[in-house]
Amino acid sequence: MGPAIYVLGAATSLLCALLLIRGYSRTKKKLLFWSGLCFAGLTISNCLVFVDLILFPTVNLYPLRLGTAAGATMLLLYGLIWSSD
Repeated sequence: MGPAIYVLGAATSLLCALLLIRGYSRTKKKLLFWSGLCFAGLTISNCLVFVDLILFPTVNLYPLRLGTAAGATMLLLYGLIWSSD
């Protein structure tokens, strides 16, 4: 059951990223762009969860997962602060 949840979480994040980037390409609103980049980073983080816990359970990828999620969140924070319309 766990692997399916990890894959569904990554797929949901990817779908959100694609929809946000598509929305940005239509409207050119900067917040959509930064949100899309954030969700792309969260997709990578969710994929790392699957790799860490399912494919390589003996390897600790927790710091990399956490850093990826923090970087993605920082992208959104940057977009919220500096790229307001």
